[in-house]
Amino acid sequence: MGLLYLVEPVMAIYCFASFASYPLMQQYVYQRFWEDEFNSSVFYSDNISHCETNQSNPNYTHQKEVQKRASAFYTTLDLSSLIPSLLMALILVSYGDQHGRKASLLLPSLGALLTIGAYCSASFFDLPLEILYVSAVFSGFLGGFATFIGGCFSYIADIAKDMQKKNIRIAFIDMVLGVSSGVAGITSGYILRALGFKWSFMLPALLHILNILYILFILEETVKRSEFQQNVMSKEGFKELFSGVFLLFKHASCKKRVAISMLMFAFMSYLFSNFGAVSLFTLYELDSPLCWDPVRVGWGSALSTLCFVISFIGVFLFTRCLKDAYIVLIGIASCIGGITMAAFATTTVTMMLVRLPLVFSAMPLPVLRSMMSKVVLENEQGALFACIACLESLTGSLTIAFFNSIYGATVLWFPGFSFLLSAIISLVPFGVVWLLLCIGYQERDHVLLINEESSTEAES
Repeated sequence: MGLLYLVEPVMAIYCFASFASYPLMQQYVYQRFWEDEFNSSVFYSDNISHCETNQSNPNYTHQKEVQKRASAFYTTLDLSSLIPSLLMALILVSYGDQHGRKASLLLPSLGALLTIGAYCSASFFDLPLEILYVSAVFSGFLGGFATFIGGCFSYIADIAKDMQKKNIRIAFIDMVLGVSSGVAGITSGYILRALGFKWSFMLPALLHILNILYILFILEETVKRSEFQQNVMSKEGFKELFSGVFLLFKHASCKKRVAISMLMFAFMSYLFSNFGAVSLFTLYELDSPLCWDPVRVGWGSALSTLCFVISFIGVFLFTRCLKDAYIVLIGIASCIGGITMAAFATTTVTMMLVRLPLVFSAMPLPVLRSMMSKVVLENEQGALFACIACLESLTGSLTIAFFNSIYGATVLWFPGFSFLLSAIISLVPFGVVWLLLCIGYQERDHVLLINEESSTEAES
């Protein structure tokens, strides 16, 4: 029996552990390829960077080859978990509407523990990197990051009944995600320098274990399962998992379907452009002319915390005087400015200052989630966030594959090309949200629509 309706600690612990792991994982793979290329294992063992900036030096070409191999490895690694994670994201989050939200939080936490365990084993026993593919597939079948995020936002949607406060509640948990990732970013570099790869992976593993215990024994369930509900393992119960997503669109009015479809497309396209650029920051910073060491990489990641904190403040203030669509447009414009600046950043100071125009770039995603949540009924929240989680998983995987491939192909002649491409793609969600405003999208219409549908269901 759970005790608390507080999902924020779950989000904080999971995100800290995960975002502390991601730089360690990237740098570990980078180190392994560096050792293969240079027959050296001192890349992260001291206080200086061994990055070669002299283009006439043969090591410069080898260094670029390491960049390309690391990029290609992560592309295939991410794609190996794509299909199972898509399937499980759709099932687990939709499952929560009738059977509870905790499964969509617990299983991804177990998957994250499995992944970090694979890196820990590879580091301790010098196992081949191919073992990471096995862990990626199994983690995908346990849901992955998108399922966890979908479960958290569904949990918040169950609690936040007031439509006017939904923006703030969703933006707050999004800020928890951002702050946790920022603190993890600055911590990871120091942990790596102090402990090395072998012991650095132990901390995230312990945090995931702590989170699993919290979910099992402390977190209260928001959806109470009735004894008359279908068993999920039965044929009817299995069909029930997928019917929620299907009925979400089948029984919706034309206006509701158009609104959800356009908002989902804007969400996906912005996630694609924003995440695509940000995911390349570590590789870009490790390469010349920046040649950052792990601590600088950590500080750069930590500065991204400002984006989430200031974005939450922005949502809190702008919600009082602006429509949701205008808040999204401000955030997209902030993203375009920041990643365009990153494309031409050639000094440490400039790359650190890139985070300044990005301060509102975290606003669009939580506000778009809130806009979609306002459109659907209370018993459709899980189905909605299942769709979002599935699309988020697909978009995230395709984003990493796409942008890593582009970066690998252009790193020799213009490393910042991927950032410019991301800025151009960001114009797509900007145009979609602007179109919603032009065709007369009004938030109050969707609230009325919900009331009308509730009345219709009551009459029937």
